[in-house]
Amino acid sequence: MIGRQVPDVTFKTRVRDDSVGGPNPFRWEDKTSSDYFGGKKVVVFSLPGAFTPTCSTYQLPDFEKLAPEFKAKGVDDIYCISVNDAFVMNQWAKSQNLQNIQVIPDGSGKFTRGMDMLVDKDNLGFGHRSWRYAALIEDGKVTKWFEEPGRTDNCADDPYGESSPQNVLAQI
Repeated sequence: MIGRQVPDVTFKTRVRDDSVGGPNPFRWEDKTSSDYFGGKKVVVFSLPGAFTPTCSTYQLPDFEKLAPEFKAKGVDDIYCISVNDAFVMNQWAKSQNLQNIQVIPDGSGKFTRGMDMLVDKDNLGFGHRSWRYAALIEDGKVTKWFEEPGRTDNCADDPYGESSPQNVLAQI
């Protein structure tokens, strides 16, 4: 994976726009891989699903807490990507009170498939989801890679450690 360019995809996002009015003042906005990864040093981490136990209890909150330390190491942005739609990702970000992490919805899994990290999780009723990983990406190119061991479809467990923010931070 190291040295590989991230896939060129368009993400369907929802952004707050108060001019929309009403109880849900959001509009659709397409964002590209270049928008997120071009000309920047970023950490991206991907996980099986928003609102799931490990993701919500450890991985996302710990990246949020450690964001200042990542910034001190020259990281411009930290992104959490999941094969979930923009509505789910935005509500998850809101429920987690995120200030330092941006969520990226990969609802159809195109980015995840392009990263060769799409797995079946039918054993949990999830369908296609991302295997858990993290990466340091500089100007759209993977420079560090942190993949959980045992990647397989319908994995009986959900390994977590390699892609933890503590491990990623220690190695960049």
